Amino acid sequence: MICGVDEAGKGSVLGPLVIAAVCGESYEIFKNRGYADSKRLSKSKRDELFTDICESFNVSIISLSASEIDEMRKETGMNSIIAAAHADAIQALKPARAYVDACDVNALRYGETVAGNLLFSCEIISEHKADSLHPVVSAASIIAKVTRDRMICDLYDEYGDFGSGYPSDSKTIDFLDAYIRSNGNPPACARKSWKTVQTITERVHQSTLSDF
Repeated sequence: MICGVDEAGKGSVLGPLVIAAVCGESYEIFKNRGYADSKRLSKSKRDELFTDICESFNVSIISLSASEIDEMRKETGMNSIIAAAHADAIQALKPARAYVDACDVNALRYGETVAGNLLFSCEIISEHKADSLHPVVSAASIIAKVTRDRMICDLYDEYGDFGSGYPSDSKTIDFLDAYIRSNGNPPACARKSWKTVQTITERVHQSTLSDF
């Protein structure tokens, strides 16, 4: 059995981090099924492939909320958090080999970190852009992306449309600014340990103080 692992939402300032692992009987079984890096697929195609993957293979999904990430970051860095989550997703499926999308500049080191978090023996193939190189990782990328997008839509029901949740999205930044001005603090879905949130919070508070 082999599996692929990928995540969605690593750099997001709003919403969860989602890690997915997809496991099948062989590497070849994932070929010629239309799986590709989720960012290169349309939403409708991702949804279609999501159903196909879930019906065809064993899938493991782990999500970490903004507050959980903030708490973990008190003790360790983001790469270590993701490596541990990758290991948890692999652990649930127990493959003989796992292909992972490296979240460290040093792909070999990242693979060793993932392996060090496992409670069983598994060959870890860690590469940059693995979601484009290996269809099994592409499958995991699709599962992670669709799952996170659906969780973001659930957050829209509570907060309204705040965009993608990434710092590069002006809609997300405008939402954060307006929310903090209205409520005094960031929303529960915000990663408060992120510099982006801290900077906006400080700016809003300084602006408020200057009004008095």
